[in-house]
Amino acid sequence: METAAANLYKEKAIRGFCHLCSGQEAIYSGLVAGMRSQDSVITSYRAHGFTYVMGIPVLGVLAELTGKKSGVVRGKGGSMHMYAKNFYGGNGIVGAQVPLGAGIAFAHKYKGDGGVNFSLYGDGAASQGQIAEAFNMARLWNLPAVFICENNHYGMGTSEDRHSASTEFYKRGDYIPGIHVDGMDILAVREAARFAIDYCSVQEKGPLVFEISTYRYHGHSMSDPGTSYRTRDEVQEVRQTRDPITGFRDRL
Repeated sequence: METAAANLYKEKAIRGFCHLCSGQEAIYSGLVAGMRSQDSVITSYRAHGFTYVMGIPVLGVLAELTGKKSGVVRGKGGSMHMYAKNFYGGNGIVGAQVPLGAGIAFAHKYKGDGGVNFSLYGDGAASQGQIAEAFNMARLWNLPAVFICENNHYGMGTSEDRHSASTEFYKRGDYIPGIHVDGMDILAVREAARFAIDYCSVQEKGPLVFEISTYRYHGHSMSDPGTSYRTRDEVQEVRQTRDPITGFRDRL
């Protein structure tokens, strides 16, 4: 799907922003494999993968990218704004989805449906003030919220050690327990999701902070070649040694 999207963008069939998630597939597949029907997700503008695994067919995603009426939101949302049942979309404002996710978690608790909300944000968004505020409210109200730093190690074109004083993002919650997860291993992500649901929903212990370490093969968006701040050899090494799809295939 993402290869097709890249080709359509190069052919100018897709206009505007287009953020691909190739390399990060284990996060989307793993989380949804561990989720239940009452759980919910909200994420950043890199939303194609979640849109698909949350039930929208490939053609629904590609049609949306190309502005067609047959797209998931009738061609009005584009790359960053796709939605599905229990998927509250990609969000174009950096970090803005996190306090919204805290609100969705509050709704789960208010309704008593046992659901857990998973809010995902990138390492580049991790220092946003609104994320710290969401952490505080979630802890105060003991919300069933899992805040997930989807760490692909580059905030746009800036490496994590250049944009963050502390790169241990799972410790950012301070008074919220944090866990580091291998985001290139679909089974590790699935088990982390299951643990979070047990912790937040079954045991009702309140929120968690995850750092899921992953890697994106493409640039930040299609307008970024992704080679000015890292080498092609670095990308190729990850593809050959840690790719989530081929790694899972080999384990099977």
